[in-house]
Amino acid sequence: MEDVRELIELAREHQKIQDYQKEHWEGSFADYLAIVQGNPKVTRNAFQRLYDMIMSYGSREYTQYREKITHYHFFDDPDHQGEEAVFGLEKPIMELVNAFKSGAMGYGIEKRVLLLHGPVGSSKSTICRLIKRGLERYSRTDAGAMYTFGWIENGDPATYIPDPMHEEPLKLIPQALRSIFADKLSSPEQHVSIVGDLNPFSRRMFADKMRQYAGDWTRVINDVRVRRLVLSEQDRVGIGTFQPKDEKNQDSTELTGDINYRKIAEYGSDSDPRAFNFDGEFNIANRGVVEFIEVLKLDVAFLYDLLGASQEHKIKPKKFAQTDIDEVIIGHTNEPEYKKLQSNEFMEALRDRTVKIDLPYVTRLTDEVKIYEKDFNSQRVRGKHIAPHTLRMAAMWAVLTRLEEPKNASLSLMQKLKLYDGKTLPGFTEDNIKELRSESFREGMHGISPRYVQDKISNALVTHPEATSVNPFMVINELESGLKHHSLINGEEQRAHYRNLLTLIKEEYDDIVKNEVQRAIAADSDALMRLCSNYIDNVKAYTQREKVVNKFTGQPEEPDERLMRSIEEKINIADARKEDFRREIMNYIGALAIEGKTFDYKTNERLQKALELKLFEDQKDSIKLTSLVSRVIDRETQEKIDIVKGRLIRDFGYNDESATDVLNYVASIFARGTTKKAD
Repeated sequence: MEDVRELIELAREHQKIQDYQKEHWEGSFADYLAIVQGNPKVTRNAFQRLYDMIMSYGSREYTQYREKITHYHFFDDPDHQGEEAVFGLEKPIMELVNAFKSGAMGYGIEKRVLLLHGPVGSSKSTICRLIKRGLERYSRTDAGAMYTFGWIENGDPATYIPDPMHEEPLKLIPQALRSIFADKLSSPEQHVSIVGDLNPFSRRMFADKMRQYAGDWTRVINDVRVRRLVLSEQDRVGIGTFQPKDEKNQDSTELTGDINYRKIAEYGSDSDPRAFNFDGEFNIANRGVVEFIEVLKLDVAFLYDLLGASQEHKIKPKKFAQTDIDEVIIGHTNEPEYKKLQSNEFMEALRDRTVKIDLPYVTRLTDEVKIYEKDFNSQRVRGKHIAPHTLRMAAMWAVLTRLEEPKNASLSLMQKLKLYDGKTLPGFTEDNIKELRSESFREGMHGISPRYVQDKISNALVTHPEATSVNPFMVINELESGLKHHSLINGEEQRAHYRNLLTLIKEEYDDIVKNEVQRAIAADSDALMRLCSNYIDNVKAYTQREKVVNKFTGQPEEPDERLMRSIEEKINIADARKEDFRREIMNYIGALAIEGKTFDYKTNERLQKALELKLFEDQKDSIKLTSLVSRVIDRETQEKIDIVKGRLIRDFGYNDESATDVLNYVASIFARGTTKKAD
């Protein structure tokens, strides 16, 4: 029992009563006017509020390919630790936010349907979810506060009847007085604009009150109670979502509300607004946002409602006059549906009132990797180690399927991927990369969806219960086997192309793991320091035309040209360039000495790579890695291999199983290489 009391006490300490009271504020119409006078932003329209919500999270600017890019932090989903974060879509998101900004400023976009268009799995639904959840949170903050009203009888709060469409309370002000009120309530930063009429329900209530009080508006508003409005998709307040059903079951009342037949007997007429449910998606989404899933699958009758809602900001409930709405309308669709829209001449009005924003697949490898790391990481995948490069290889293949073959014959598809990912290649500048992108404007609108890759990674995790880790080959095998039955692959030619790309991935992985094992073998820091010191002594003597003192005999000797070249050749320094490279090294060391700093080979990436490759070459025969293939290993060799395995675990992120696997695999590569040379 004591434990239960402690739990209740803990709940008492953590509950936020003040926040609850803020969110459930209630007051008179006069109280609300005082709030508006102090903070006119509470009267913002839906576009203004949505744009301000996004900007409240901040942004940063950077330059990419000589183009200024703005990254909006809101789409990183910071409130949920990046659970729904969107990666690699900065430019489309910039276009979307600019549309919100234009709508907020009243430049015309507010009269359009914002249509997110792209292939399946390109984050269209995710962006809509972020926007809806963001508005919900923002409406709970002081900065995002908004208000609505309801009607009471004779000043009794217990008789409260809410406005069914969460209307702005200022709409209760008569047309003749609106400009006076707006001027008095506005501030230099925010102009108060009172637009639109009350919905039929509150219009009827208002008319009845005016008759009751003989036209005295000041007494009418005494029967008005203003409340804080908190948006909620779950409660169907200010956030609407509509998904088309099959054509036989589509009914436009789902958008604009329907008659409540049980109340007709009470009020005597089906045209009495009190006998009508204003609960269609357009009604309940008033003051917020409505999302149309697969919007172009809507029946034509729905599309007419959509056109009126976007262009005139009005809807037509059954039996009633057109009703004003204030909401952001976002739809999304895939490419086949959009192509149907383009070819349908009867849909010209919809095309004219649509702002299309393309959301392609990610074409930057680093961003694609982030998508998979979000779902497959040590926190979410328990009891299974994901070997290094597993997610990267899967992401690399996915991105390759989305890229178009470069027109430049000297550039491979893999090199193009690396250029897009920020790597440098001789002869390619930022302008060249920008040109590559512009000539391939359809990139990202086709290819493999991240969902397919995520499914196959999941399969790899569960189909090898005996393994403690999942490696790239497990995932590659899943990716390849799934191609046989992939519903979105059009024909054998495309299937064969995707398989060929998997072969490229395997070759790339071979190079990566060979390099890693080489570095692990050559990761003897003392040996690297000795080799570096020997190399620098010889380079110094060579550039200064001096002799080198032999450490064993104490006799002066000529610089060891064979040693220097054996290191330099590892990084493709041609014989004609050796003098320049050596002087470059000595100049760098001299500059450090002037600053009072000591030279460290790790600060020169090319030299470090050359030293590691040289040391690997010197040590690989003593380690006898290829003996792993024959399984005949002496104790001394096993100890050396265990040291390398330990370095792979410590420095490269492997576990014991995956380190063993990669050593065996690289050993087989070296063994094949030895066999080829023998042949």
